[in-house]
Amino acid sequence: MSKPRYVVGVDVGGTFTDIFVLDESTNSVITAKVPSTRGDQSRGFVQGIEQKVADFGDIATIVHGTTVGTNALLERKGARTGIITTEGHRDVIEMRRRDRPTTWGLKGSFTPIVARTDRVEVAERVLADGSVLQAVDHEDVRSQARALAANGCEAVCVFFINGYANNDNERRAVEAVRSVWPNAFVTAATEILPEIREFERVSTAALNAYLQPVVSSYLERLQTGLADRGFSGELLIVQSNGGIMSVETARRYPVRTALSGPAAGVIAATAIARSAGFEDIITCDMGGTSFDVSLVAGGKAALAAQTSIDFGMVVRTPMIEITTIGAGGGSIAWIDKSGLLQVGPESAGSDPGPVCYGLGNRRPTVTDANLVLGRINPDRPIGGKLDRLDVEAARVSIEREIAKPLMLSIEDAAEAVLKLANAKMAGAIRLVSIEKGHDPAKFAAMPFGGGGALHAGALIEEVGLGAALVPRFPGVTSALGCVVADMRHDRVQTVNRPLHQIDTADLGRQMIAVAAETGALLERSGVNFERVDRIYELDMLYLGQTHSVNVALQFDEGDLTTEAVEAAFDKAYAGAFGRLLSGIPKRVMNYRVSVIGRRPDLDMKVFAPTGGKCAEACMTGTRRVYSRGTFHKAAIYERLDLEQGAEIDGPAILEQPDTTIFVDPGLSATVDSFGNLIMRRRTS
Repeated sequence: MSKPRYVVGVDVGGTFTDIFVLDESTNSVITAKVPSTRGDQSRGFVQGIEQKVADFGDIATIVHGTTVGTNALLERKGARTGIITTEGHRDVIEMRRRDRPTTWGLKGSFTPIVARTDRVEVAERVLADGSVLQAVDHEDVRSQARALAANGCEAVCVFFINGYANNDNERRAVEAVRSVWPNAFVTAATEILPEIREFERVSTAALNAYLQPVVSSYLERLQTGLADRGFSGELLIVQSNGGIMSVETARRYPVRTALSGPAAGVIAATAIARSAGFEDIITCDMGGTSFDVSLVAGGKAALAAQTSIDFGMVVRTPMIEITTIGAGGGSIAWIDKSGLLQVGPESAGSDPGPVCYGLGNRRPTVTDANLVLGRINPDRPIGGKLDRLDVEAARVSIEREIAKPLMLSIEDAAEAVLKLANAKMAGAIRLVSIEKGHDPAKFAAMPFGGGGALHAGALIEEVGLGAALVPRFPGVTSALGCVVADMRHDRVQTVNRPLHQIDTADLGRQMIAVAAETGALLERSGVNFERVDRIYELDMLYLGQTHSVNVALQFDEGDLTTEAVEAAFDKAYAGAFGRLLSGIPKRVMNYRVSVIGRRPDLDMKVFAPTGGKCAEACMTGTRRVYSRGTFHKAAIYERLDLEQGAEIDGPAILEQPDTTIFVDPGLSATVDSFGNLIMRRRTS
């Protein structure tokens, strides 16, 4: 029997499912972009692979970036969930942090994902120092669990106050619930997040329970569909922290998939940029529904301790910092009540899609605007869903909905749509760069997704970016990220004690033990790693402070000293704030352990142009393109046929199966040795 030769990455978005296939026997790649299947994403997933791989038995590994959890949260389509909590604390999830949906107003409302009738209390109490004031009554817990199940709850979360300090009551309650609960969807808050701050812990745990039935059902259908076609390799899932995990782990901790797909894109962009000599980039992932932005400085993606998926839906688990706005190719342009043009956040998605798809939508989208302005070839739509795009329908829609109300020509109205979309994208880029102290001129944009490369030039001008780096297959970059991602697991545990009261040697041994326990998850995954890295960190602050700094540690078992911790804290604090506070005791809030299984690096030379042709030989014609208030004659090129070193001046359009690239007037583009297109302002 021959050894399986394919590693497949699959990213499922709201509009398209992207497939990246690495043939390890020939070191070659195959890509595909197919329409996503609403209702059951697993169908589009399997059908997409079938287009490129004849025998599923030849696949060694499939790595999946999924939006099932994300969509369930955004659309509030998770399972009916119950919470069993400490007496007097059923409303913690609703009280939040005393914030408001509308910051500068008194209006707005918030509905928790768990209704108050499904939040029940039991008598128990653990104090902040971990001492048990009142033990939990098992029969009381079982009675409340039966009532929740009878009331229609499919999943349940057990959350007890101060459980991070001592989880004995919570652990015993979970055992009692599992003895009567009709399925496996039981979440213990301290298992998800054994960290101080009660709202964040109950929010994260409740969202995990809310997603368990949805994500588990999807993964079961997916595994069945793959097995029916002969797949017997490893199926892995991308986490929000940019690592991957087994299906077993994803079923237990589905909340870790909240930003799965976007995280894969950042991982791929980082790897591509590093090989091309760019350490500082801003990733710009533009799909059919959203525009996702993330900043990578010094070759490292930034991790956030928590994020809000929507107002009041806080997830506190390590995630790549990604800012998302509703500015995708399917985002709908409309006129508000005050007569102002708006773009998004509503999207036409893949069904019915933009007006030019001819599937029933009558409201214009960003894609329709790009088509009307000549930037998209109507005879070459990406994704394989249609044979041709309906330009006239897009023009009629823009004229009716935008041009006439604003008294503009159709072209000016379409360009106004793009200008507004670009302004929103530029705002997101400024948010992750300028507002955090970074000079955008030192960064290159990395546009990917189906629509990112159409807007890269405009973002260079709008934000003042140094360049744009368009990867060889921008439309399937997130799928590539699935293939190159490492396996990663993160753990946190609250300590909440002054440093001088801590046995630091014992603390070090605890962290090493947690790393060993977490490393066992890697061993069970069946994946081969080149090496395993362990990262140890503390969250520390001065006594009386609220916000902590992240303190990196390096030590061997038994040799962590108080002096070493103090020195590491001083370095981290001075780096963050420029000064130290003498005479004030230091406090350790949490320790964090990350275990990373490093997978073999993908040689980016696999994308290098071979047998390419000069720019003139790749030119397929010209097309009128409307830009900056006038028509231009733009040359059209077959992008994948361009040789290394080929140079193109804008205005120009580069076409390929997974995307279209627009080189704006005043810009030029060069093909590098890895097949990337480097776009910059023209110097002459």
